[in-house]
Amino acid sequence: MTLKEEIQRRRTFAIISHPDAGKTTLTEKLLLFGGAIHVAGAVKSNKIKKTATSDWMEIEKQRGISVATSVMGFDYEEYKINILDTPGHQDFAEDTYRTLTAVDSVIIVVDIAKGVETQTRKLMEVCRMRKTPVMIFVNKLDREGKDPFDILDELESELQIAVRPLSFPIDMGERFKGVYNLYRNGLDLYQPGRQTVTKSVSVDIQSPELEEHIGESLSAKLRGDVELITEVYPPFDRQEYLDARLAPVFFGSALNNFGVKELLDCFVEIAPSPRPVQAEERVIDPYEQPFSGFVFKIHANMDPNHRSCIAFVKICSGKFERNVNYKHIRMNRMMKFSSPTAFMAQKKEVLDEAFAGDIVGLPDNGNFKIGDTLTSGEEIHFKGLPSFSPEMFKYIENADPMKAKQLQKGVGQLMDEGVAQLFTNQFSGRKIIGTVGQLQFEVIQYRLLHEYGAQCRWEPIHLYKACWIESDDAAQLADFKKRKYQYMAYDKQGRDVFLAESNYILMMAQQDFKNIRFHFSSEY
Repeated sequence: MTLKEEIQRRRTFAIISHPDAGKTTLTEKLLLFGGAIHVAGAVKSNKIKKTATSDWMEIEKQRGISVATSVMGFDYEEYKINILDTPGHQDFAEDTYRTLTAVDSVIIVVDIAKGVETQTRKLMEVCRMRKTPVMIFVNKLDREGKDPFDILDELESELQIAVRPLSFPIDMGERFKGVYNLYRNGLDLYQPGRQTVTKSVSVDIQSPELEEHIGESLSAKLRGDVELITEVYPPFDRQEYLDARLAPVFFGSALNNFGVKELLDCFVEIAPSPRPVQAEERVIDPYEQPFSGFVFKIHANMDPNHRSCIAFVKICSGKFERNVNYKHIRMNRMMKFSSPTAFMAQKKEVLDEAFAGDIVGLPDNGNFKIGDTLTSGEEIHFKGLPSFSPEMFKYIENADPMKAKQLQKGVGQLMDEGVAQLFTNQFSGRKIIGTVGQLQFEVIQYRLLHEYGAQCRWEPIHLYKACWIESDDAAQLADFKKRKYQYMAYDKQGRDVFLAESNYILMMAQQDFKNIRFHFSSEY
């Protein structure tokens, strides 16, 4: 297969949603169709002592939520699919935002009963900003929920994008009969049962055969609904979808394995193959021969037996090969990797080559930071990997003096993941952890204990915002740091950070020191 053919068969996408909309369950079922797993783990069932493949961290299994993005690759028909299952919980939104920089398209999962929720809106804003094509899967049709037309209206108004249903449900809840597949003009009949795959019947909507399958009254209603769809919604236009102006909508029930194959079959056909990426210097075309890629995520302790970190690299162009020298741009040195890995959540295997669109895991001994670029030699810098100013702060203290080394190593590795930020007070030397959500403190404490054997305790600190400061006026900067010395800290890279106690103090500082620039996100 030529380089171009290899790249064209890649489909790299993220699954995003509000917590509990069924994102991880949908990921499971997609893996099931890809033959990557043979039995799906019921995400929240206590009877079945299996957990979702993508939720492999111990804390995820206990809580039944995703706290870190998982990467899974598998082959489906002639396509190579890379799924990134993201956390839905807002406390882990930063991980999700960064993941969206590494994908070519997105599937949004919406709960039929709850409709569009807060987190879904925020994530859609990021997709709109990056012009990422989105497809919507309306989930949980086996339960009672809103009218399908009301859901379609809500999607249009709340997500600010035109929608076009490519399948339409026949009733819902206990009366749910299936969906009519408008993309393929066929009837998909629903059979309750988690491991059974849908029965598909190729039936024209006007054919009398329809009555045999779903009865007279439902046939009449379905014909009316489909007629309304063709009148109200424009015909599906793939280019509009690729330009992120139109979102195709599918209906189904991920838990019952229904409507998932239809979504996947349509997705691999219409979704974009790897797209050009904007670097600071120029636009990188995926079909270029030389390799380039960037680190969008770092994960510590994927294998509990080896305390190693893995840097996840999104390949932007060309072909990556094992044991070949590549240039680490920030460190300005050549590196080669003897065991690059491909992922199936926590399971990994060494790969010899990978192509644009793929996600590769590289063993990391502290060489990588989020946003680092690797190339065949060209000086390129990929941009736009934000790290936002934290909103919650706590002092981290060692609860077990015998384990000081373990705590230091654990905190260092977990901060490299980008889930939270570490600040060191310049006045007292005390360490402060900043996060965007309360749940992250629990996750850090849990992982320090269970992965590093280190115990920490939290102590309260009242702070409003952390902002990075810089100035061309050295005298004013020195004066500012002298006056605010109790509230000055260093971040992990040694940059100056001002820890403002309140909004008022921050505004006064901005007014009094006109030559100082205050930044609320650090572009790594």
